[in-house]
Amino acid sequence: MLRRRRAALAPPLEESVLSATATMAKLIARPVARLHGRVRAPGDKSISHRALMFGALALGETRVSGLLEGEDVLATVAALRALGAEVEHQGPGLWQVRGFGVGGGREPGNILDLGNSGTAARLLSGILASHPFTSFMTGDASLRGRPMQRVIEPLSHMGARFHGREGGRMPLAIIGTDEMVPIEYRLPVASAQVKSAILLAGLNTAGETTVIEPEATRDHTERMLRHFGAEVRVGPAEGGGKRITVVGWPELRGRDIVVPGDPSSAAFAVVAAAIRPGSDVTVENVGVNPLRAGLYETLREMGADIAFENARDVGGEPVADLHVKGGGLKGVEVPAHRAPSMIDEYPILAMAAACAEGSTHMLGLAELRAKESDRLASVAAGLAANGVRHEMGADTLVVHGTGAAPAGGGVVKAHLDHRIAMSFLVLGLAAREPVAIDDGSPIDTSFPGFAALINGLGGKVGPA
Repeated sequence: MLRRRRAALAPPLEESVLSATATMAKLIARPVARLHGRVRAPGDKSISHRALMFGALALGETRVSGLLEGEDVLATVAALRALGAEVEHQGPGLWQVRGFGVGGGREPGNILDLGNSGTAARLLSGILASHPFTSFMTGDASLRGRPMQRVIEPLSHMGARFHGREGGRMPLAIIGTDEMVPIEYRLPVASAQVKSAILLAGLNTAGETTVIEPEATRDHTERMLRHFGAEVRVGPAEGGGKRITVVGWPELRGRDIVVPGDPSSAAFAVVAAAIRPGSDVTVENVGVNPLRAGLYETLREMGADIAFENARDVGGEPVADLHVKGGGLKGVEVPAHRAPSMIDEYPILAMAAACAEGSTHMLGLAELRAKESDRLASVAAGLAANGVRHEMGADTLVVHGTGAAPAGGGVVKAHLDHRIAMSFLVLGLAAREPVAIDDGSPIDTSFPGFAALINGLGGKVGPA
């Protein structure tokens, strides 16, 4: 009775987030002298998705604290409920999942709409492919344009069938089977999402399923599968790289998960502080998994004053508080092999490069073209709109900084991409003239409260 009364008095969290997002439009960031204060990073999006999914594949209860409550993660919540998991919101960042077990999901009664979330779409493909029913997936305009063929290919080898638009794009029909065949698959492109989709399908497959990755990608899936009781082996692959094997048909058991702060989200406050001399900012509770920390390595090479304080382990993930002091940055060359550890952070790195002295060469960026937007082209266009000299290649970006504040004054097209929107708002804090973005609504997909957090440090981000 009490639960029903509460539901009547206030809209569900998912509805309130969506309604708040719908009111956002053009945003502008104005120059500030410096930033100062302490903030806490929002929950890690990659780990939040996985905590919910693995909780659904486990028996018993999984309690998750620190969950990111952005639109992308809420899309995963809705999809898992449609598959039969009981997912309850119990307080800010606190969720409980009662799972259906490996292979125990039910056929969804409707199309699964995953909004803007490529992580949800690709990881859920592995789960849906290994169930004996047909399901349908779609998303927003951005997600419907993103490539799904990279997961369709290995999952088809395992026995599932797919029907979609040209290139395997959504809307997508997944005709699953509970008689999947284990495979050994070498990733043609470094992708933690593709790796995870195959391993998740391998859970409901007899025998051993192996993924070989030529370059190391984020390993949240391997860490968390072990935490839930799966047998996962990781070792060197012949010819280089890593070999990751999951043994099928484990009995996963519900576990408690503490989600650390998202290093990709923390990056916006870190760079905002680093490019404003005199700034002194601490971002608390940031995940510093070495396979996600490429941006921080690069910023230190550029001369940024970043200290990892209060280092600790949270739920199997390394965590620290990042203490940043603003100062002058220098241009550097960012090698291609670093891309898997910072692929989401190149847009915000480009903002740091625009404020640095000298040229910053970023190599191996082809994967940026397959994100929420063509991020390489979006960043280049935004830099041009704000008077920043640069050259863009097929998989490279060179940004020429002068050591002085960029001109600013431009209006940037976000292309429904949250990281493009937030990155150029950060640039506006350090430019000579304000920087605007045409649409701030995508920001809530990954970072609800972004503007409030930046403004709490002394920033000036608001409606145009």
